[in-house]
Amino acid sequence: MVLAISPSLPPCNIDAGLQNIHSCLLLHLKECTGMTQLKQIHAQALRSTSPHHPSTILVFSRILQFSSLTDLDYAYRVFDQIENPNSFIWNTLIRACASKVDTKEQAIILYQKMLEQGLVAPDKHTFPFVLKGCGYLFALAEGKQVHAHALKLGFGSDVYVNNSLIHLYSSCGCLDLADKVFDKMPERSLVSWNVLVEAFVQFGELNRALKLFNGMQDSFDPDGYTLQSIISACAGLGALSLGMWAHAYLLRKGDVDASTDVLVKNSLVDMYCKCGSLELAQQVFERMTERDVTSWNYMILGFAMHGKAEEALEYFAQLVRTESFKPNSITFVGVLSACKHRGMVTEGRKYFEMINEYKIKPVVEHYGCMVDLLARAGFIEEALDLISKMPMRPDAVIWRSLLDACSKTKASIQLSEEVARQIFESEFNIGSGVYVLLSRIYAAASRWDDVGLVRKLMSDKGIAKEPGCSSIEIDGIAHELFAGDTSHPQTQQIYKMLDVIDEKLGSFGYSPDRSQAHMVDEHDDKSREHCLRLHSERLAIALGLLRLQPSMPIRVFKNLRVCNDCHEVTKLISKIFCVEIIVRDRTRFHHFKDGSCSCMDYW
Repeated sequence: MVLAISPSLPPCNIDAGLQNIHSCLLLHLKECTGMTQLKQIHAQALRSTSPHHPSTILVFSRILQFSSLTDLDYAYRVFDQIENPNSFIWNTLIRACASKVDTKEQAIILYQKMLEQGLVAPDKHTFPFVLKGCGYLFALAEGKQVHAHALKLGFGSDVYVNNSLIHLYSSCGCLDLADKVFDKMPERSLVSWNVLVEAFVQFGELNRALKLFNGMQDSFDPDGYTLQSIISACAGLGALSLGMWAHAYLLRKGDVDASTDVLVKNSLVDMYCKCGSLELAQQVFERMTERDVTSWNYMILGFAMHGKAEEALEYFAQLVRTESFKPNSITFVGVLSACKHRGMVTEGRKYFEMINEYKIKPVVEHYGCMVDLLARAGFIEEALDLISKMPMRPDAVIWRSLLDACSKTKASIQLSEEVARQIFESEFNIGSGVYVLLSRIYAAASRWDDVGLVRKLMSDKGIAKEPGCSSIEIDGIAHELFAGDTSHPQTQQIYKMLDVIDEKLGSFGYSPDRSQAHMVDEHDDKSREHCLRLHSERLAIALGLLRLQPSMPIRVFKNLRVCNDCHEVTKLISKIFCVEIIVRDRTRFHHFKDGSCSCMDYW
């Protein structure tokens, strides 16, 4: 039985000349709306065309192009029927494979087959598709071979090939190779800059991302994708000034593509939360005409890290009540984090049980929040019981949070040692944090011999305490200060300001908590006090008092958790100098004002 073209597409007249038949088939293909019609056209083409006519390959290339977007298996069958396929036909099928998640390896296999047959050479369109597949599969070795072949065939200057190479090397974590390709490009497009900026941001090379962005502006105006990457870099660095500039640029330009609008605004919400400006984050969020679950997640996580648990739970309730989509796993991480930072045990238990109601499988982050919440609230036995029931192996973060809770709640030394033993006997790369926590526990109990043993153990294993580092942004420039730093150009003024602060602290009855200088000689109180006053956040606050206008908040970003003594000192400084101080440490934000902290001394 001969298949007929649908009534709206009359069959081509086989008695007409081949050129007319080809024109008729191409017209039908242009009007084709689905695979059923395509198969009818394909059947007619097989019956009525000659494989040796030069126009026949054009018809079959169009059939292949259409089917590759809809039915890849059928496209392969069409491909196999074509004698001597040209580069366009190879590229069409390679592109189709590279565009689908589960067939990217087939793109590389097709490319190899193309080389093996040797009948047609790859062209400048072939390489971007193959490199896309290599990048997705992290196939670095194969990608390097494709790179060499592109150079051999003279495509080393092609902007599209080079953009794909930057993406390949970035995807495989080879940022230096990506940067090398970028530097050698004789011509760059906006995509070239965007791909490398995004790569730097993804791998935490935030300062390199900002430096590249500055260079880009000499050649191109940033688009939505650029600004999304830059805003993410600002969030990581706490670079509020540049983040606000990017926001203002968006408002001035006002023509961000609709497809990136939600993504960019989500990035703004995240950036303002992480830069300590929760009010601006809320403004952006409330003015969004369209939101997705990520929008809500960023806002809930933002409230959580700022200690605004009630607001986080209220936004969760709004999400459930008003949106068509449901909370996801990350949403519950935010909700549980909010409960954790405020010690809301009853609520935490409720929301942890609720995870199953949404048919979400609890992950290690959910268990980590609950263990931290329970242990720091004094329910250490319940926390240990939860750990024993975890369906996955507890990670180092969970054990470390339990050890930190032992330190905060002054749990028994025996329990703390048992938790530390669990960490030491694990295969985790634990770094210096656990040793410092254990040392802090021994120091608080005045067991200085054990403090010395911990220091010796660190020395024997070649483990150095991670240095405290704080940054503060002044007039758009980030100043980075380490504990005991003397390299800053204004070191002399900073240390004079520390003297002023110490004098005023003394008049308020401040007494240093020497146990917080747990890695310093226990027999020398002055050395321990001197160590405390040189913690990095104190140097940053002193610089802020020197350089910022009195009405401006001091925003400090620290790589480690704030110690008890610095927390108390910062509260007093906020009162003595009538200044708001916002500190982001490793786990959360602290808003110091009028001698109190937003964490209510629970962190």
